[in-house]
Amino acid sequence: MILLIVIIALCIIFDFINGFHDAANSIATIVSTKVLTPFQAVIWAAFFNFVAFFIAKEFIGFGIANTVSKVVLQQFITLPIILAGVLSAICWNLMTWWFGIPSSSSHTLIGGFAGAAITASGFSAIKLDVIIKIASFIVLAPLIGMIVSLGITTLLLYAFKKFKPHRAESWFKHLQLLSSALFSVGHGSNDSQKVMGIIAAALFASGKISDIKAIPDWTAFACFTAIACGTIFGGWRIVKTMGSKITKVTPLEGVAAETAGALTLYLSDFLKIPVSTTHTITGAIVGVGAIKRLSAVRWGITINLIWAWILTIPISALLAAFIYWIIQFFL
Repeated sequence: MILLIVIIALCIIFDFINGFHDAANSIATIVSTKVLTPFQAVIWAAFFNFVAFFIAKEFIGFGIANTVSKVVLQQFITLPIILAGVLSAICWNLMTWWFGIPSSSSHTLIGGFAGAAITASGFSAIKLDVIIKIASFIVLAPLIGMIVSLGITTLLLYAFKKFKPHRAESWFKHLQLLSSALFSVGHGSNDSQKVMGIIAAALFASGKISDIKAIPDWTAFACFTAIACGTIFGGWRIVKTMGSKITKVTPLEGVAAETAGALTLYLSDFLKIPVSTTHTITGAIVGVGAIKRLSAVRWGITINLIWAWILTIPISALLAAFIYWIIQFFL
């Protein structure tokens, strides 16, 4: 029972860290375009992170949580495996936050969960098809975000071509409040469910629930609350990378990037596939930068980010394997 409580507490802590680690995703463009101050922006994003709970509960459902819980086959799920996976995810998230690298919180959690299970029971313990499907969106999520943002930017440029620049910019600054809110709802829904899935696996492993799909209501409420609270603290190092280092963003481009990111996240909710909000918004920002000219995108920064994304799952898995090996001496 004590170990279960510790794991749930660590999951909530991870969700909180996820909030301030990924706060930059939904506020970077709105801060860089000076629509809101950093403090106003994190309050705005946190509010809609929490609103996502009610939207998911009433309309979307918690399909992503169910997918995450299926990364490891039910008969191989144990509390030490989950503990090692969560500790690995926390370590990687804190390290990437410290260095200002916008990595994927979802992929580090999945990599840690799978890595610990493989260490304990071999590759037969994981559902490889689920992991491959999730890993494929390391490429697909930013690609979809980029394509959608290219389309939205083109459409907006055409629709507002007769507007005076000052009037158009005023419109887009107001629209950025809406697009940022839409993205924050998607962020809250997608990322909170990943932790819900891990907690559900822990409850199942401890015999508290008989079906891994039967996630208690308090789990969802706690996860959405934690990510909203974490967002309030912000991730200022990553805001700088996302908001200015990839490409300079105007209010029009901010609206396009955030809307494209939100639509991509809603698509992932529909498909019940956990994706990285970081990957999604980065692809969208690259898309709005590329429509001006390819040289507007700082490709050196972008390539470094891609390497961080690719390495997240294997590094998290190896770290979890090491942590699991240590845990065995104490549990």
